Amino acid sequence: MNPLLQRLQPYPFERLRRLFADVKPASAHRPISLGIGEPKHPAPDFLKRALADALGDGLSSYPATAGEPRLREACAGWLQRRYGLAVDAATQVLPVNGSREALFAFAQVVVDPTREGATVVCPNPFYQIYEGAALLAGAQPHYVASVAERNFAVDWDSVPEAVWARTQLIYVCSPGNPAGAVMPLDEWRKLFALSDRHGFVIASDECYSEIYFRDEAPLGGLQAAAQLGRSDFKRLVAFTSLSKRSNVPGLRSGFVAGDAELLKAFLLYRTYHGGAMSPVVQAASVAAWGDEAHVVDNRRLYREKFAQVTPVLAEVLDVALPDASFYLWAGVPAAFAQRAPGLSADEAFARELLAQYNVTVLPGSYLARTVQGHNPGAGRVRLALVAGVDECLEAAHRIAGFCRANA
Repeated sequence: MNPLLQRLQPYPFERLRRLFADVKPASAHRPISLGIGEPKHPAPDFLKRALADALGDGLSSYPATAGEPRLREACAGWLQRRYGLAVDAATQVLPVNGSREALFAFAQVVVDPTREGATVVCPNPFYQIYEGAALLAGAQPHYVASVAERNFAVDWDSVPEAVWARTQLIYVCSPGNPAGAVMPLDEWRKLFALSDRHGFVIASDECYSEIYFRDEAPLGGLQAAAQLGRSDFKRLVAFTSLSKRSNVPGLRSGFVAGDAELLKAFLLYRTYHGGAMSPVVQAASVAAWGDEAHVVDNRRLYREKFAQVTPVLAEVLDVALPDASFYLWAGVPAAFAQRAPGLSADEAFARELLAQYNVTVLPGSYLARTVQGHNPGAGRVRLALVAGVDECLEAAHRIAGFCRANA
């Protein structure tokens, strides 16, 4: 058995299952879950048709790991339209089976565990795949806290120079999970300078890039590099997918783009790993990347939903409209601190909310690690507003009633 498996921590939803093991949800209310970030808006009809139409010939041959040229060209075309980038579809784009598996596999390519002190830097709170990828690659994660006073921006300045010197890979998530903060150009400039100095690779997780609430679309990592004259995207790879953009998490389709040398190595790894995308999924993906109307409509639905739900919750929780993504990152009332022995305030809030109002939320401490006695997710809960507006609004009113009843 691989001994590195023993270093993995329980996934947040396994911890949530244990937290709720002895909780009897309120039977007076139908269950509503805001716990998992799984898009519930309808998948586009044209995408379903493209998937069905490809079934005839798409199951009779092994797919190439590099993907069909038309898919890579569709991805490159989207990068041009969305970010104004000119990339080589043959060498700077690679289809992947969703960003989750690619984010994990990429660390196995980049990290050299034989180097003393091999380190992977990631934000805190974070998407737990970053940590698992680092540990199973034989590296040590270094967690960098986000700062509430700076709209939950990651405090890169807090990383000691000695840690940067050992760093081989850094995970950036912008827009962020769970707080939705978008990283500005100045922070990208800072990370690029550190990468030049220490030689580490930057993996930019951008799966929430198309759900945003500002007039201006979020800045992407490759876009930032191009604006700073780094058109070769040296030591930079961006990860994106159709799951959130097109409401097809079950399709498992995305792509990575950036440094051609890194993608050449990544392709070699994936050839052995078995990372080829089904031709049927490729055909549907070509259609999805080529259409923007459904993305605009999807973003409109989220904007309308957040505009109705956020003010209701802001009356009882420390919460505000994020820059982007489909989460609210809410501070729970102080009354829940030390509410139950052995439970943090966010855990107590989640348990009692389920018991009294049958609404599921995810404790923020489950999305973060305690560093020097501080867990930056403690005292907050993540609310995934992925269902329809009526269901999310009903959940918001229940949460408001719950907070007032337990003030």
